[in-house]
Amino acid sequence: MTVRPCLPWPNKCLRTPAAPVEAITDEIRAIWTDMIDTMEAMPGVGLAAVQIGVMQRLAVVDASEERGKVVRMANPEVLHASVQPRDHEEASPNLPGLSAKITRPRAVTVRFMNEAGEVVEQDFVGLWATSVQHQIDHLNGKMYFDNLSKTKRDILLRKAKKLGR
Repeated sequence: MTVRPCLPWPNKCLRTPAAPVEAITDEIRAIWTDMIDTMEAMPGVGLAAVQIGVMQRLAVVDASEERGKVVRMANPEVLHASVQPRDHEEASPNLPGLSAKITRPRAVTVRFMNEAGEVVEQDFVGLWATSVQHQIDHLNGKMYFDNLSKTKRDILLRKAKKLGR
């Protein structure tokens, strides 16, 4: 059980796409365990491996109210996204103290390799869908604020500089 430190923005790892996972090994399972511990300590509803400096396409998501329903994903990719949008205030432990309202599809179908090494497809709705999309963005070298207009993104990053982050 290890809570790992999150990389501070603008660490270059946060702008680097992660490498695909070839197989689910004990090492991968250990990384997922650390990621879950880190996510719960924030507390948050998801975490991508790149946020803690592990450059592999790994993510964990738990948007359940009662917690303990974590979905472990390797190589997640969105296959289908609903046309109905959903707004949600998003943030990142890599840029603490800041957040922004982001509009994303309300529901997504995602293909990923699960903890058993099986490739599965799963539907996510609401906060689950928002978190999965947020984590996939991280794995692709994107931050949530990349979804903002240039003006809003510039304002947010200026605030980050003022906060000394």
